[in-house]
Amino acid sequence: MEGRKRSRRAKYITLYSPFLMKETKHELIGEPVETEKGRQQWARCTRSHHSQLINLDAIEAEADKSKAVIHISREDARKYSPREEYQIGDVIFHSIWDDVGIVRAKEVTSTGGKSILVQFEKNNEKRLIENLKQ
Repeated sequence: MEGRKRSRRAKYITLYSPFLMKETKHELIGEPVETEKGRQQWARCTRSHHSQLINLDAIEAEADKSKAVIHISREDARKYSPREEYQIGDVIFHSIWDDVGIVRAKEVTSTGGKSILVQFEKNNEKRLIENLKQ
């Protein structure tokens, strides 16, 4: 068997960009996250670079793609603390960065601690510590 190199092909979708106030091409970021409300994924506008969370199941079902955009706000999010524990799909607010994101994955660090992988609206993808013991 020969070793084939898998190239990452970007997936694009046309969505309404609230920043530019018109439909633009968006790149789907990362992998979809399964939630009780359906498959959710981040999409970044190729022109303004603004990211928004979308519901992929709603996009496939609707002709009007603007209804698939999931509006997450500071009020809907839990404030991030390294001492708390989070689940995949949780919406968190990071007060230092003034940014909202969704937990995409949970990992164990090399020292045995726990971390979460969060896709933020402004700061892209970040690893944060969770369940830190004093």
